[in-house]
Amino acid sequence: MILIGLTGSLATGNSTVSNLLRSPPYSLPIINADLLARQVVEPGTYGYRKVVQHFDETTPDLLLPLSDADDKATQRPLNRATLGRRVFGHEPERIRDRKVLNRIIHPLGRLAMARQILYYHFMGYWAVVLDIPLLYESGLDIFVSVDIMVTVISPEMQI
Repeated sequence: MILIGLTGSLATGNSTVSNLLRSPPYSLPIINADLLARQVVEPGTYGYRKVVQHFDETTPDLLLPLSDADDKATQRPLNRATLGRRVFGHEPERIRDRKVLNRIIHPLGRLAMARQILYYHFMGYWAVVLDIPLLYESGLDIFVSVDIMVTVISPEMQI
């Protein structure tokens, strides 16, 4: 099976390329790392419990209130904006907290990614696209056979 790494900066067209590869004639499955990172911290998951365990006491409004639409939900979802303010920035405590959050999310996301790769392999797909914004920074580029880096350049530079 060929693993195709898809990466690029924000707003460069990764989703467009991903949609092209998902559609005929390619019809390739797409594994989206950002989506997996959200799924591994959904209420009821191990990742959710670890994030709440570490950040809840020191982060007011970490959890959103349950809405009326969430009749089946028993746990309040994470307030991603609040958590983001807690971990993004250059101050030492934010860097420390970001490392803690990454130590929770990254292994779980990689495990979920490996499970999906195995699933598509057993389903007989010849290739899978790994849409990973930080493909090189995360060191996951060593697992892909082909890299697609989406970039945007000025019209003067285009051929």
